[in-house]
Amino acid sequence: MTPSLSVRTVDYHTAGEPFRIILDGMPAIPGETVGARRVFAQRSEEIDRYRRLLCNEPRGHADMYGGFIVPPDDDGADLGVLFWHKDGFSTACGHGTIALGVWAVDSGLVDAADDGVTTVTVDVPSGRVAARVERVGGRTTRVTFRNVPSYVIARGVPVSTSRGDVLVDLSYSGAIYASLRASDVGLAVTPENYTDLIAIGREVKWLLNDSDHARHPADERLSGVYGTILFDELTATASGPHQRNVTVFADGEVDRSPCGSGTGARVALLADDGTLRAEQTLRHESIVGTVFEAGFEPGPLAEHGAATVIPEVTGSAHKTGEHLFVLDGDDELGTGFVLR
Repeated sequence: MTPSLSVRTVDYHTAGEPFRIILDGMPAIPGETVGARRVFAQRSEEIDRYRRLLCNEPRGHADMYGGFIVPPDDDGADLGVLFWHKDGFSTACGHGTIALGVWAVDSGLVDAADDGVTTVTVDVPSGRVAARVERVGGRTTRVTFRNVPSYVIARGVPVSTSRGDVLVDLSYSGAIYASLRASDVGLAVTPENYTDLIAIGREVKWLLNDSDHARHPADERLSGVYGTILFDELTATASGPHQRNVTVFADGEVDRSPCGSGTGARVALLADDGTLRAEQTLRHESIVGTVFEAGFEPGPLAEHGAATVIPEVTGSAHKTGEHLFVLDGDDELGTGFVLR
């Protein structure tokens, strides 16, 4: 018989993308840093059991996303988090950071005035990030996620796919992303093309995942292509460029939001070629029509000498529910299943 357990969560969505926060019921996850805790969680059957329980059907679904709250690396941050999805634990998550900013303020974890901006500092596996939470009359109106230093890895990398030969750009923004125009593979970023977009996104990811381009120069734990971003160019706004994207991450998951860290990866590319200037704002739409706005500040030189930018991505998150999930020891499905 499987041991019974119960876990209490609060759920949010950021621009349509779910984020499940575990409030209690979890065992402690050891480690000196959030990065070290992620390595432990990846190797721990006990911790991964909780990820599967909360992500898999019937309590979740193949595109579920969430985070385990852990202590920060030091007193300079308000909290730490381990991000998870159906395939494991990710190194970065912009939409999750936005949701955590809202939750930290609304729950009272971080004190905030009814009017003004409060910074929530979060340690994630790829570094320290911040969520600037704006409130008016005691209500959160929007959150700006300030990411880690981000940079271009390579441009015009040739990839032979089932839809023909394409040129792919790679960039880093807490995780490594591959970017290509959807039209280069005969598609547009629309719900009607959902299945085909997933297929080509997975294909590009795995064709590049073990290449030299997907090796992080300083931390092997950050290596590998986390996601493929397929984008459409739209008519620019008065404030700057305008694009629609779908990010296919992990092994075939689709971000319903414009993807927070993926938007940072796009900002790094657009800033590098001058498409997005420092005084401009990128309007970044998702496959379901939700929007992030993004800009950047110049960043420090990376450890390997690359020029970086600090992406700032603005969106909002909303609470969708509170849950007490239970695993009955007699439940023959255990922690559940994934059909895709």
